[in-house]
Amino acid sequence: MKPATLIRSLLSPCLILAANSAIFPASAQQRPVIAQPAGGAGGLTYADIVDLADAAPMVAVVRIRNIIALKPDQATGVAPGHKRLFVEADVTSLIRGEAGISPLVTYLYDVRLDARGKMPKLKKAHVILFARPAARPGEVQLIAPDAQIPATPVQIDRVKSVLSALVAPNTPPRILGLGDAFHVAGTIAGEGETQIFLRTENGDPVSLSVLRRPGQPPRWAVALGEIVDEAARAPEPGTLLWYRLACSLPPALPPRAVRTLAVADAEAARADYRLVIDALGPCERTRATS
Repeated sequence: MKPATLIRSLLSPCLILAANSAIFPASAQQRPVIAQPAGGAGGLTYADIVDLADAAPMVAVVRIRNIIALKPDQATGVAPGHKRLFVEADVTSLIRGEAGISPLVTYLYDVRLDARGKMPKLKKAHVILFARPAARPGEVQLIAPDAQIPATPVQIDRVKSVLSALVAPNTPPRILGLGDAFHVAGTIAGEGETQIFLRTENGDPVSLSVLRRPGQPPRWAVALGEIVDEAARAPEPGTLLWYRLACSLPPALPPRAVRTLAVADAEAARADYRLVIDALGPCERTRATS
């Protein structure tokens, strides 16, 4: 197929998904993200990588063979300061993709221009694509306008690590929101325990617990099961469980979560939930998801 024919076949607006809120509907309504200064793909945070990897049925490393800049009348919805390109690339490795992938792929990509309005050099560059198969063999759709990042060894290792965590047997489920919260005060001042249940996409039980003892710092943990035992711990930052919580939970307990509690118990549950949110820290991203 000639390049001009290929370009015409790829000009459907659906091949560039400009609205990331459609990709991340749950997190778009949760805690506000902390947008860091965009420093290019090399500055992507852990949350950025998981956002891309979790939404992409196909992840591949490719070497760009050829690029053609599209005329303005051929590219609608391009963000200011960007240029839409038709890209041909040779696949060097498939990291994720049950259906396989063609050795040569074509796709559309919105490249960011520099301060002089010039495009970066992309020909012969090795990049990672987060994509899905398109209508025709060899065509792929990027899951977002910026779902192409440099394929440095560090980035490839990060992506592989995230994808391994996403498909692990014990991978934590996606968090949809908060369920009910419960608080039991202790027999002495300063003693108490709070348990907060989370709603998950697959229905698996996940809960937060906060334990307070006089003279000791409060201890919180997350349990992936029906029972909270001594093995439950707070997640380490930069892990998938941390991401599921930090990037999905709302900043405060909603009234419905404490509707059955006495006033004092509800206040204690809110304070304990705030402790968890503060301990998790912000969900830092360099790219916009809404």
